[in-house]
Amino acid sequence: MNSRQLYFRLLAYFKPYRTIAIAVLISMIIAGSVDALMMRLLKDIIDGFQNINAGDQAPWHMPLILFGLGLVRLVSSFANEYGGAWLSSRIMETLRQQVFDRMMAMPIRFFDQSSVGVLLSRVTFDINQIMDAGLNVMTTIVRDSVLAISLLVIMLWTDWQLTLFCLIMLPGAAVSIRVVSKRQRRLSRETQNTMGEMSQILDESLGGQRIIKIFNGAQYESARFSKANRQVRNLMVKRAATSSLNSGFTVFLIAVAIAAIIYVAGIRAAEGAMTAGAFVSFMGSMMLLQQPIKNLSKINDPLHRGLAAAESVFALIDSAIEQDEGRHQVERVKGALSIRELEFAYSEEGVKALNQINLEIAPGESVALVGQSGSGKTTLASLLPRFYDATGGEIRLDDVPLAEYQLANLRQQIALVSQDMVLFNDTVAANIAYGSGQIDMERVRAAATAAYATEFIEQMPNGFDEMLGENGVRLSGGQRQRLAIARAIYKDAPVLILDEATSALDTESERKVQEALENLMQGRTTVVIAHRLSTIEKVDRIVVMNAGRVIESGKHADLIAKNGMYAQMHAVQFGLESNSRV
Repeated sequence: MNSRQLYFRLLAYFKPYRTIAIAVLISMIIAGSVDALMMRLLKDIIDGFQNINAGDQAPWHMPLILFGLGLVRLVSSFANEYGGAWLSSRIMETLRQQVFDRMMAMPIRFFDQSSVGVLLSRVTFDINQIMDAGLNVMTTIVRDSVLAISLLVIMLWTDWQLTLFCLIMLPGAAVSIRVVSKRQRRLSRETQNTMGEMSQILDESLGGQRIIKIFNGAQYESARFSKANRQVRNLMVKRAATSSLNSGFTVFLIAVAIAAIIYVAGIRAAEGAMTAGAFVSFMGSMMLLQQPIKNLSKINDPLHRGLAAAESVFALIDSAIEQDEGRHQVERVKGALSIRELEFAYSEEGVKALNQINLEIAPGESVALVGQSGSGKTTLASLLPRFYDATGGEIRLDDVPLAEYQLANLRQQIALVSQDMVLFNDTVAANIAYGSGQIDMERVRAAATAAYATEFIEQMPNGFDEMLGENGVRLSGGQRQRLAIARAIYKDAPVLILDEATSALDTESERKVQEALENLMQGRTTVVIAHRLSTIEKVDRIVVMNAGRVIESGKHADLIAKNGMYAQMHAVQFGLESNSRV
C-alpha cells in the first residue's frame, strides 16, 4: 500500500469513536484560533489605550475579553489533550489485540519462519510508532494549520502587502519537504527492521542464560547486541539529522522573510501607514507563525516512521491464517486413524520428510514411532492435529479426512505431551486445566494424582494456587513434565500424542509416570514417539521409520526376532545402558 492508502486505513480505526474524534478536532481548531485571536487583540489593546484615556472605553472591557479567551483556551486544550490520549490508547489497544489475535490464528509454519523478537517488536514498538503517524500527526496538522492560517489572515487583514513577503518561503519549504520525505520513509523502515533484530537478540540472550554462562558466550552476545544497538543509534541519528536539516532550512526561510518584513514595516510605520498596535500585532503574528510552520515541517519524521511501522503491522494483520474450511464436528471420536500414501515436505523444493506412509491404527490401539533423528517421527505426529497439512495422500480420523473437521473440534479430540514442555506464568491449577474454560478442582487433583504430581504440588506454599513463573522456572524438569502429563490427563481426549513424554524424568519419576501413562493410554488411540526403547516395549505395535518411510512394524518381541533395524537399535541402546550401569 502507498502512503495515502496506509493513512486512510489507519484513520478507519477512529470510525467507532467518530463523535469523540470530531470533538477533539473541534477543540484543536478552537485552541489554534484562540491563540491567533489573542495576537489580534494586541492591536486593539495598544491602540485602545488612547480610547481609555479619552473615556470612550471602559478599562475593564479588554481584560474581560482576555479572561474569557483564556478560559476557552484552557477548556479546549484539556479536551484536546485528554481526548487525544483517550483515542490514542483505544486505537493502540485495538491494534495490539488485532495483531495478537492474528498471531494466535497463524499456522505453525509462520512461527517456524519468524523471529520471536521481531514479532514482539510488532506488538510493542511498531504500534507506538503508528500512533505518531495517526493522532499525534493529525493533532499537529489540524492545530498548527489552523493557527498558521489564522495568523496569516490576521496579517493580511492588518497589511496585505507585508504579508506577501511571508509567501516567499513557501516554494522552498515545499521542495525541502518533498526531498526529505523519501529519505525519512527509508530510514524509518530500516529502523523498524533493526529494532526487531535487537529485540530478537535480547530475547535469545535473556532466555538462554544457562547456555551463555556455561559456554562463556557473554562477550559474543554482547558483541551481537552492540552491533544491533549501534545500527539503531546510527539510524536514529541519521533520521534526526534529516529532520533537523529540513526544520532548520524552513526556519532560515522564515528568518529571511522576517528580516525583510521588519525593514518594510519600519518604513511603513515611519510613514504613518501602520498604527503602533498594528505594527506590534503584525510582528507578533509573524514571530508566532514560526512555531506552527516549524512543527508542520517536522511532521515528516513521525509520519513516515509511523507509516513504515504501519506497513509491517498491516502486513501481519493481512497475513493468511490457518486454513479452517472444515465443517464436520463430533463430540468425541472413536479414534480410528487411517494414513494413506502420506507425503510431506517443509518446502516445495525441499526433500520429503515423509514419503508414501501407509498406516492403520485401530481405536484404542497404542503405536510407538521409533527411528533415528530425522526419520520423520515428529513430523508424522505433527500432521495429526494439522500443525501442518500433508502435501500428498491423506489422514482420516474415524474415516473422515482431517481437512473436513472443523479445526478447533479436531484439536479438541487430541491431547499432546511434548518433549518441549510449555507451562504458563499462572497457577498450578490453571496450567493443568489449561484451555478448558473453567477449573474443576476435583478433576485437577485427580489428574495431578494420576501424574504423580500431587506430592510436590502440596509442598508448595500455596499448593494448587502457586504461581509457576515463566515456563515453570521454579520447577525441576521432571516436575514440569509431570504437570504437562497432568494437563493431558485432565483434557481426557480420545487421541493421545506422547512425544518423548518421559524424557526429562529421573528413573524413579519415570517409573511412576510410565505407570500413569499406561493407565491413561487404556481405551485411547495413542501415538508414542520415543528414543528410549525401554519405555515402549508394552505398546500394541512398534513402527520403525527411516528417511521418512516405514520400514518395519510389529510387536516388540517380533521385531527383536526379525533382527532388523529395531533389533539393532535395541542392542546398541541396551548395550550402552549396560555399560553405563557398570
